[in-house]
Amino acid sequence: MAMTERQLIQEILNTVAVIYEFENADEDANEYTLLIKQQDNDTRSLETVNAEVKNYFQKADFDYQEELHPTDTDKPADVRVKIKR
Repeated sequence: MAMTERQLIQEILNTVAVIYEFENADEDANEYTLLIKQQDNDTRSLETVNAEVKNYFQKADFDYQEELHPTDTDKPADVRVKIKR
């Protein structure tokens, strides 16, 4: 059985070992907005974490647009990511 797009997104984020939640998910349009936080014990810089996440999504043929330290969100996040296939 093939992996769904949401499962692929979750697999990528779990591989990079970040805390995440879907801020918005439009599965019909294949557009997702994610809020990503580093884990407390993560020693990587935020830029490194973002580069790793970006690399995996681009390899999976997603368009990737990030915003570091977003301020206009209801929940705290280190990165807001908008992806689309």
